[in-house]
Amino acid sequence: MSHTLTALIADDEEAPRAQLKAALQQAWPELQIAAEAANGVDAWDAYLEHEPDVCFLDIRMPGLSGIDVAKRIGAQTPVVFVTAFGDHAVTAFEAGAVDYVMKPVERPRLEQTVERLQARLQSSATPTLPDLQALLSQLGGSLRKPAPLSVIQAAVGKEVKLLRVEHVVYFEADSRYTRVVVDDPVTGPGEALIRTPLKELLAQLDPDQFWQVHRSVIVNHHHIASAVRVDEGTMVLTLRGRPDRLPVSRHFQGMFKGQ
Repeated sequence: MSHTLTALIADDEEAPRAQLKAALQQAWPELQIAAEAANGVDAWDAYLEHEPDVCFLDIRMPGLSGIDVAKRIGAQTPVVFVTAFGDHAVTAFEAGAVDYVMKPVERPRLEQTVERLQARLQSSATPTLPDLQALLSQLGGSLRKPAPLSVIQAAVGKEVKLLRVEHVVYFEADSRYTRVVVDDPVTGPGEALIRTPLKELLAQLDPDQFWQVHRSVIVNHHHIASAVRVDEGTMVLTLRGRPDRLPVSRHFQGMFKGQ
């Protein structure tokens, strides 16, 4: 391969994260660690920023679990789960749909994983993992999750507005704030700025209703009118009854395919 291979490591505990990094440097010295994350929210954001070639994800992390992050990555990038001894997920992993290593990481096992990753990355064929999403959904369903966010409190001058999440059209990262665009059936269209970062909101929203289409945009799919391919690498969304055009980054363009 002509370019330097990169990896993302995500674990909410610093010691296992450092131990895995050191073990990887011995087992795969050519691999460059592009980013480290201490929770699933930062792991997903780092993935979108760095687009690493491989990801090592702890299963149980705050915000988004490693399984949540893997579901978002899909089959585009090889994922290796890092899991504690006795974790319920190990049996499912042994079916072969995804790879895993146990904590603390042992070099012989990691070397086997590295060999499989290298073989996959060197193959020109796109991996076919028909069971992957079903497996991840099954595993993710067994992890406890809080109920999706239903109300957002936004300060507008001296007033604190309670915005129903179901009325949000889209969220957009705006410098230090997140812009919330709403279409309330009673009060009509409007918008507000909140301090909660977009990446943190993502972990609190219902993924069946709110789709991330760009690192800086999450949209309520009920308001999407069409996806327009401007050129080979550019796509935008049009919205029902609104002039807004929302960018769709390359990673998410596969969500919009004609049937």
